[in-house]
Amino acid sequence: MIRDANRFDPGQYQPEHFLWSYSEGVATITLNIPERKNPLTFQSYAELRDLFRDLVYVDDVKAVVITGAGDNFCSGGDVHDIIGPLTKMDMRGLLDFTRMTGDLVKAMRACPQPIIAAIDGICVGAGAIIAMSSDFRYGTERTKTGFLFTRVGLAGCDMGACAILPRIIGQGRAADLLYTGRMMSAEEGERWGFFNRLVAPEEVLQTAEDMAHSLLKGPTFAHGITKTMLHQEWNMSIDQAIEAEAQAQAICMQTEDFTRAYNAFVAKQKPVFEGN
Repeated sequence: MIRDANRFDPGQYQPEHFLWSYSEGVATITLNIPERKNPLTFQSYAELRDLFRDLVYVDDVKAVVITGAGDNFCSGGDVHDIIGPLTKMDMRGLLDFTRMTGDLVKAMRACPQPIIAAIDGICVGAGAIIAMSSDFRYGTERTKTGFLFTRVGLAGCDMGACAILPRIIGQGRAADLLYTGRMMSAEEGERWGFFNRLVAPEEVLQTAEDMAHSLLKGPTFAHGITKTMLHQEWNMSIDQAIEAEAQAQAICMQTEDFTRAYNAFVAKQKPVFEGN
């Protein structure tokens, strides 16, 4: 956990349970147990949750890419490290765990940085949730995405899936996946809007990083406002949303980037945004 996020140096951060790299405003998280298709453990869940919580205060990181090592994204919760112990926990321990995993989704949605998922191969269970909770998703033709919870005797309503997934692909399609636990093919995922685009496996990480760097060229403060409003307006009426956006846009109109864009337009130049 970042103890003092205001002094956090993203170039020096060394997590214990996944890989991290940082370059020119873009941080890349790599789930890194490729021999088991990059499952999550109790420790990696918690460390990811704490990282995304703290990124709220890390101005140097403007966008985040998340991917998996090898040929897969994430196989979900580790069978031996998580699933086995869960069968022996009491209700209090189980609720502590399910709230902790849900807190990872809350932290991803609450951090101002856009999150871009580069998804190859297997993307199931909690891995599918992490992909779902990202702002952009790029897959490959061999990506297989599954919300497998019913296959292990659980409900499909895990970590916000019943709230978020229908908003991405529609109620009926989400019901299909969450009731059956079947795999969504890459073609289905792109056609249904789960994936922004499908690319070759060797290009998926670069595609995500290119998107991240392209976002850095825009008004990054305003991007954070966009992400906030996309999240908050789910719980608003249309009238409330219009008022909230009026306030948000008024805030953005006070930024230097707004003035830079106007001056560049007058000078017939391309604006150079600085995120303030």
